[in-house]
Amino acid sequence: MRLFLLPISTRRSLLYCEKLHEKPASERNLLDKLTVKANETWAAWEKDEKAIGSWKKKVTYYGNQALKRIPYEEWGLKTIPALTARRKKAILEGREKYEVIFPGLYMREEKVPETLKKLALDRQAVHRRRLIWSIVIMPFTAPFMLVPVIPNLPFFYVLYRAFSHWKALSGSKHLEFLLKNNGLPTLNPSSVLDEVYTAGLMYPTREISRAAPRPTREEAEKVAKVVEQQTNGGTEDVMVLQRWNGKLIAEQFKLPDMEVEIERAVEQVEKSIKAKEELIEEKLELEKATQTEQTAKDVLPQDVVKAAHRADLVENEIHEKAEEVGKEKKETSRSAEDKVM
Repeated sequence: MRLFLLPISTRRSLLYCEKLHEKPASERNLLDKLTVKANETWAAWEKDEKAIGSWKKKVTYYGNQALKRIPYEEWGLKTIPALTARRKKAILEGREKYEVIFPGLYMREEKVPETLKKLALDRQAVHRRRLIWSIVIMPFTAPFMLVPVIPNLPFFYVLYRAFSHWKALSGSKHLEFLLKNNGLPTLNPSSVLDEVYTAGLMYPTREISRAAPRPTREEAEKVAKVVEQQTNGGTEDVMVLQRWNGKLIAEQFKLPDMEVEIERAVEQVEKSIKAKEELIEEKLELEKATQTEQTAKDVLPQDVVKAAHRADLVENEIHEKAEEVGKEKKETSRSAEDKVM
């Protein structure tokens, strides 16, 4: 079984498991048949223009938008098959062979075990909790069955989310069992991935990348070094994979389903990094505003400041006149005393 560990940025990676050979129809269990039927129905709805108000196309459009919001880590874990008793026995006996393919220039080999362990364990609690909640919510979607013509979409959505969380949880447990009982899978740094990653960073589009000569090893090493420098010693998260590059990677390994997974992961990580950068900029601007030394007068409107300044001048004039009057009184009293004497 081949596992692909694809860094999307310098801190986040997508795990993708190569699909096993499709079972013939005679060997499919009930779950396999339901999954195939659901996929066929969804694909038919996407093209159906005969429904009243094109409601089927609208449902699939908004449904696909909702699916884009599912974390790419969940999609990746779902590609790993469930851990059956037969697979457990094969892993324990060392008969099941696993290899991890990754771009060696863009992910250090010593980081692979830590990344795999993190992907296997970090989201188990999340998927277990959300699976339970999806099952709990299902009965409350029953009243929607009364809506005519349109099927009970809330029920099917909750059912799908329950299935999705179960698949991701099963995949994470499969990976965890493998790491605990059979050690680390065979690590296979791929020069092909290094070239495709480098081309994605060197060229702006897929078309130019196809027409350009393949990057040399020296060029790949230089680009990888530039990426490492941009992280500022690992403090910054830098994108290393382009969205349009997913198709090229999928073509290299003849795995068409991988393209969608890569594009979805890149889009989510790009948005996450952009949101974090905007938050940091807002924080810096706020800190600049609060760090400037300002008195109460500095933050008052200018007309108020001017009025206060005029009041100060008037007050000073009053004090000066009062002092002059006081001096005059003293001089008058002194002259009166001199006359008396």
